[in-house]
Amino acid sequence: MFPPAYPHDRIAKLYPSVFLLHGSIRMKPGLRINRNMIILCDAQALTLVNPVRMDDDGLSALEKLGTVKRVIRLGDFHGLDDAFYLDRYQCEFWAQSGQATYRHPQPDTVISANLAPPFPNSEFFIFESAQYPEAALLLRDHQLLITTDSVQYHADWSYFSLLSKYAFRLLGFRLGLNIGPPWLKRVTPAGGSLKTDFERLLELEFEALVSAHGKLLSANAKQMLAMEVHRIFNKPNTP
Repeated sequence: MFPPAYPHDRIAKLYPSVFLLHGSIRMKPGLRINRNMIILCDAQALTLVNPVRMDDDGLSALEKLGTVKRVIRLGDFHGLDDAFYLDRYQCEFWAQSGQATYRHPQPDTVISANLAPPFPNSEFFIFESAQYPEAALLLRDHQLLITTDSVQYHADWSYFSLLSKYAFRLLGFRLGLNIGPPWLKRVTPAGGSLKTDFERLLELEFEALVSAHGKLLSANAKQMLAMEVHRIFNKPNTP
């Protein structure tokens, strides 16, 4: 009924009340990459950001942290395992309107820039120019920016198959902080640019970053993103 659980690590604590599930997905034969789920805990209420299905041991560890109250999808291209968690926990589903890759389920709460996230001292950021829904979530207490495909930090190629490593390098990925090249190409309107969106993103105060792929970047994330924005958007004819 639901896609299977793919190999993953154990749940790891990043900050007080913030946890990471670093896992994987098999996209096609020979193509496997990593992907992440962020788990936020507020008074035993759990929020799963960009869900990744876990095996039975992982689910047992999750349930020891608290009760799953909601699922948040921050990016249109990440929704494979949302329905599994919604069915298992009968919880709320938060997402932007206009989901195209995974049209179902429909969100109970529609994410917008003016909507307050369901935990303290945080805010949503919306990529207003993107053709497909994409958001980020800022946790001010930890100066942590949570993204999906827009900004990724790859410290290594964990869970990548050899073919995937080769393909990702051809697509323009490298170790370090990346504005996702395939994502940027797909979401940029014809003749348009997302430069102003990234300039607005850089107005936020953050030091750390974790996305739906890669690893935690615990320091200097804003400075590194500013350098990447300059590199990408100051090329001739760059979207």
